[in-house]
Amino acid sequence: MKTLWAPWRMDFILKPREKGCIFCKRARRKRDREDLILFRGRHSFVILNRFPYSNCHLMVVPYKHTPALDRLDSATYVEIMRLMSKATRVIRRAFKAQGFNLGSNIGHSAGAGIADHVHFHVVPRWVGDHNFMPIVGETKVMPDHLENIYDQIKKAWRKYS
Repeated sequence: MKTLWAPWRMDFILKPREKGCIFCKRARRKRDREDLILFRGRHSFVILNRFPYSNCHLMVVPYKHTPALDRLDSATYVEIMRLMSKATRVIRRAFKAQGFNLGSNIGHSAGAGIADHVHFHVVPRWVGDHNFMPIVGETKVMPDHLENIYDQIKKAWRKYS
């Protein structure tokens, strides 16, 4: 039997949960690379998911701290949609993504890990990226380090803007 090590998961499993809203904290700090913030807009920002479903999994997050869509103004809605569209274009061109899952889990019962601050996922997909690993091995195979992905998307974000 072969073993595939995924020690990065232990950070997620054992690390104490951060107090307060991680999105609000990251937005206030000016350590974008460390916090994986790829782009800052007027009403929202783009951040890589530190515990991704696939490489290049990112999120578009409004600066306004709210659990509900109906509490966002129209300018924020428009910017979020534009940033989601831009993210798909950038990742499609730079990483040859063949499809995307886009969406938001609103509320704990819908699967939101951070239910008090609405956010939108952009998850790139490639033909054949589903396999037995998540089902049998409870492990995701990530072919590149998060910091490398950050640098590549950051460069592509400027190039394909």
